[in-house]
Amino acid sequence: MTTLEKLIKHFERFPGIGSRQARRFAHHLLTEPAESVIELSELISAIQSTVKECAFCHRFHAVNGTGDVCTICADPKRDHTRLIVVERDSDMLAIERSGTYDGLYFILGGTVPLLDSEDIKKLRGTALKRRVTKQAGNGLAEIILAFSVNPDGENTSRYVESILKDSVATHTITLTHLGRGLSTGSELEYADPETIKNALSNRK
Repeated sequence: MTTLEKLIKHFERFPGIGSRQARRFAHHLLTEPAESVIELSELISAIQSTVKECAFCHRFHAVNGTGDVCTICADPKRDHTRLIVVERDSDMLAIERSGTYDGLYFILGGTVPLLDSEDIKKLRGTALKRRVTKQAGNGLAEIILAFSVNPDGENTSRYVESILKDSVATHTITLTHLGRGLSTGSELEYADPETIKNALSNRK
């Protein structure tokens, strides 16, 4: 296998990228100036040492003075009584851009597809239960489930509800879902700020 073919195969591993797009990416690099390709290579090499996963919410963040915790989780001004559970980092960023939420987050790591229960093993269900138990000691009052409005998102909501059932009852925590605003079939990361604002305001 040639270097070009290996590169195309690597691009095909990216989420949502097919063979045609992967080939397009690879050929684009062949037409780029050498310095641009070198810079990209250096950025890829440095990413694992300059970006790490937050020990609390599990989002990826730039290495900074807060240690293993991201700036959001380390911010004492955030509302520690509320916790939003989302599928991916991109969903959290969409909510942050809306400017309507000042609580904390937990990145579940994906969804539970209706046709593939094996994906549950890839999610951070156990870590979520630990997080809820720990935050309950700091006054956690509400957990908001913010998943995509599609069958997989709904299935994920049921999964999270089941694993948090005992914790919610023990610590008297309210469990809510995003309300009207997000249309059926939509994904949170693509929603505009006003839509997210309405969905949060109408959670139930």
